[in-house]
Amino acid sequence: MQVKIIKKDEELVSITDLIDSVKKSPYIDESGAIFSFEGIVRGKENDSEVKKLILSTPDMDKTQKSLENIVEEVKEKYSVKEIAVVHYLGEFYTGDPLFLVAVAGAHRQETLEALKEVIERTKYDLDFQKDEHTNQGTNIIMSGG
Repeated sequence: MQVKIIKKDEELVSITDLIDSVKKSPYIDESGAIFSFEGIVRGKENDSEVKKLILSTPDMDKTQKSLENIVEEVKEKYSVKEIAVVHYLGEFYTGDPLFLVAVAGAHRQETLEALKEVIERTKYDLDFQKDEHTNQGTNIIMSGG
């Protein structure tokens, strides 16, 4: 299981890397579906043009542990075989990847539901601050925690 909070310039993991790591699971023979998600920076937000986005967390270790807990809970709830997640911190521009998830499971329905829950819980339950710099100023968006 690969679950990481990474500072943008420390390590580069692509969605393909994440899918490949899931495929190396000892349980891949029991899997019939892999779903993935790559969250990227939008260039427009409402009527604003996004210039850059800065994503941070006040306690990287606590956020890492919380993400690991989410993954374990979702894995158990949906009986999926493997979940891999990478969430980046740092400064990002339009099209840059921020959040990657890959889930392998026996059947597509529970695998897709597991993916959706990891996405939603990560967005709303973890302690992130997003500073969105636009052509109309800076918006600070807090989540979770």
